[in-house]
Amino acid sequence: MGYLTLSGAILAEVLATTSMKYSDGFSKLWPSVATALGYGIAFVLLAQTLKTVSVGTAYAIWAGAGTAVIAAIGMVFLGEAVTAARVIGVLLVIAGVVVLNLGGAH
Repeated sequence: MGYLTLSGAILAEVLATTSMKYSDGFSKLWPSVATALGYGIAFVLLAQTLKTVSVGTAYAIWAGAGTAVIAAIGMVFLGEAVTAARVIGVLLVIAGVVVLNLGGAH
């Protein structure tokens, strides 16, 4: 169940961050509301996750997956440059999460 709530936390954080892009510095109401609501949901779900998943594991997955997905959204949907450095950076984030979960975050 912990990994299900963690998945929800990641999804909520990704939606919130994407909404923040469209909030125009919090000057547009609905994207701003979606940002606040998304982060609120993300933190509640992350807190629930921490009841059953270690903090190091949960946070590594939450932060790493969120970073990788947001970077991919930026490159695929928001017109951000797709460069070798960015792709390698995303792969390194993913590799870091894997390494932490294999031996360091348990």
